[in-house]
Amino acid sequence: MHDFFGLYILLLLIILFLVMLSQRLKIAYPIVLVLGGLALSFVPGLPEIRIDPELIFVIFLPPLLYEAAWYTSWKEFWKWRRVIASFAFLIVLLTSSVIALVSGSLVPGFTLALGFLLGGIISPPDAVSATSIMRHIRVPKRLVTIIEGESLLNDASSLIVFRFALAAVESGNFVFGEAVSSFFIVIIMGILTGLAVALVFFAIYRWLPTTPNIDIMLSFIAPYVMYLVAERLHFSGVLAVVSGGLFLSTRSNIILDYRSRFRGETVWATVGFALNGLVFMLIGLELPFIVKQLGDVSLKQAIWYGVLISVVLMVVRLLCTLGASVFTRVISRVITTADSNPGWKGPLLFGWAGMRGVVSLAAALSIPLYLGNGDPFPQRNLILFITFTVILITLVFQGLTLPLMVRWVNMEEPDYQLSEEEQDAIVRKKLSMTALRMLQEQYAEQVKSNGQLQGLQLKLEHDVKRLTGQPALPDGAAAAREDWATFREVYSGIILEQRQLLQDLNKKEELDEGIIRKYIGLLDLDEERMRLQADGQEH
Repeated sequence: MHDFFGLYILLLLIILFLVMLSQRLKIAYPIVLVLGGLALSFVPGLPEIRIDPELIFVIFLPPLLYEAAWYTSWKEFWKWRRVIASFAFLIVLLTSSVIALVSGSLVPGFTLALGFLLGGIISPPDAVSATSIMRHIRVPKRLVTIIEGESLLNDASSLIVFRFALAAVESGNFVFGEAVSSFFIVIIMGILTGLAVALVFFAIYRWLPTTPNIDIMLSFIAPYVMYLVAERLHFSGVLAVVSGGLFLSTRSNIILDYRSRFRGETVWATVGFALNGLVFMLIGLELPFIVKQLGDVSLKQAIWYGVLISVVLMVVRLLCTLGASVFTRVISRVITTADSNPGWKGPLLFGWAGMRGVVSLAAALSIPLYLGNGDPFPQRNLILFITFTVILITLVFQGLTLPLMVRWVNMEEPDYQLSEEEQDAIVRKKLSMTALRMLQEQYAEQVKSNGQLQGLQLKLEHDVKRLTGQPALPDGAAAAREDWATFREVYSGIILEQRQLLQDLNKKEELDEGIIRKYIGLLDLDEERMRLQADGQEH
């Protein structure tokens, strides 16, 4: 037990150094971690590390999905819902079908059910890899939104395909129509289950006397409850976590106070970083175990199968993204679309950003060793090796070339006419004007007799004029206790009004939600500063 725990502590330290190396090399950290794990797997004397599928699906997956859902912009998600839904569901089914046909004709002994099993495993792209690369390069906001939205949903659809294909292999009977109908039932009921559990947590947050520590603990418990309840009912646990996370996220200003949001974001950022780092490192460390499992299949032949299926997978995704652009131009004559002419640049980048990740490997590892009748599961070892090869090729090759592709395409931001700096200035000015209006109309008498409020007013006036900097709280250490209490009461009211303004501004299409969230964070910080100053006054 001590050796096992010590090994994972060592892995975390190695992950930190590899992430620092990736920053120095300006390469996305998932690529460096996978290659680092791969190199580490050849170190003599290192204990063999095996990925337990249950560890990924039950321990890692729920919090990672919940964090991604929590920070997803619902406004942008809804705007691009058709593209996201089509790639998360329809394209997964199409990709699985193509892989089933190709692998069935290419690999001796592969049946249609085994092909669908492989297709369900390798069809979902991993958003962590793509978005971590895109943070270092300039890409349109819509591209990041669509990739993140697709990754929230496609894990669910691919795992459902995997589940039905696995049942078909074991039973020897694959009924396509029955699988499709069950597919949609599992999806819809998974979403409803997640929303039902989210309503329970909403009630706890809203009406019980929670503290910031309790709120943060509840945020860690919620995704596990959503996932386990849905899976126990044989619905999609992934969609339960995603739908529940989105529901609670859009109501975070109602159910959480500034302290819970402020501390929770810090805790979740650290935990999410650690979990993502571990899963990418574990991918590389799995190579020796996977090679040992090949059995009668030669390594050269297995590599050939993996490379060929990887190429097919990349080509199919590119054809789907470019074909979707053409379809959008046609269908936009009938219905209203978010962009009636997507062009070729965005779809090309979207198609090239289809790297595979740990969910695919965990799904492959979860294939049972034996069928229900006691016979060995057919082609299990080869499916496992092909999956690893696909992950390695797409993650390293596409991941390293994606920045080059972005620079070559040179796609301009199509959705926001205003730059981030201009949007920033608009929001900042409106917040300052709202605060000034309240000071002048509702608190004029208090301003006359309160030096802190006078200082705040001067700072706000300066901010409106120059649109630089941010209003900071004046030093109240020497102020009278009564003045401080008045100042805190008035400024708290102003912040409440500014929060409402930000919610209203977020409904405007021309403003990026990232800018809005930044100012919500700044308001949280102002409230935290006031609390700390108040604690200092009391002590």
